[in-house]
Amino acid sequence: MNRIAPPPEQFEDVPCLVCAVGDADPFLVAEDDLTGKPGRFRYVRCRRCSLVYQRPRLALAHIKAWYDDEYIAHRKKLDWGFMTRMYERAMDKLDRAKLALVRRYVDLGPGKAVLDGGCGAATFLMKLRDELGVSASGVDFKDLSGRPGLQGIDYRVGLFYEQDFGARRFDLITMWHFLEHDYEPRRTLEHARRLLAPGGRLVIEVPRLDCTTFRLYGDRWPGCQAPQHTALYTRRTLGDLLARADLEPVAYLPWGSFPAYFYLFAGAAFKVLQGRGLNLDRAIVPYFLGQVLLSPARRFERRMNQAMQTVVCRAR
Repeated sequence: MNRIAPPPEQFEDVPCLVCAVGDADPFLVAEDDLTGKPGRFRYVRCRRCSLVYQRPRLALAHIKAWYDDEYIAHRKKLDWGFMTRMYERAMDKLDRAKLALVRRYVDLGPGKAVLDGGCGAATFLMKLRDELGVSASGVDFKDLSGRPGLQGIDYRVGLFYEQDFGARRFDLITMWHFLEHDYEPRRTLEHARRLLAPGGRLVIEVPRLDCTTFRLYGDRWPGCQAPQHTALYTRRTLGDLLARADLEPVAYLPWGSFPAYFYLFAGAAFKVLQGRGLNLDRAIVPYFLGQVLLSPARRFERRMNQAMQTVVCRAR
């Protein structure tokens, strides 16, 4: 693992990702608390639209190194010893939660087309393909197309807004914790709008900056996840971005499919570790133990669940 902080020449200055204004005030400085790679990354708040975004940020050519096998969405490890079955159940529960959420708004089945932006290992698309018979496509910045089970899935590697699907239109496009990583989120959303079929829906889930766990953890909040997260969205700033991309929300949910307990657990660990990185091999047992112990506190869990936000959109 690279233990040298990125040099200044790898960074670029950028205006606001929503309104393109350059005036901004300091907001916080974050580290890569998850893997412990060195570097301190500054977030600012736009004076016009209030978006919190990373400035300066690593140029696109230099961010790829931060999406290695230690990055949580790309980890190859599947054998967790006696915890393997619980891990597999947790991953399957996450995909089922996504499926339950989208089926509230979209009728899916054979003949329907689904596109997942930031699909990672594409387990969500596999579930849609296997259980509902949809035509599945996915795009990810990192090439994970060698993972097993991707047969029949149109897996693209690269930037979302550069993918040419021709005249193909999608009944559902999903972005599960993808937009906060995007370098040109407005361009991405405009491309998604053009790819929607008549009556199609776009489902976006991102961390929610105006939440309890951010107030609790501050610069150690897992939603910061610097330098991978280029922007931190509140309900207001996410809505502003959607409007500028000519997308109309049909539902706003102050929660998401991703387990908010992870933010509670990881934030506490990041506070203790102070940038040294979270060893997932050692953390998996206390993680699941804590989840079991907190399971009776349903009201508390619902409050913590507001660390996420999900918006269901249609083209205007």
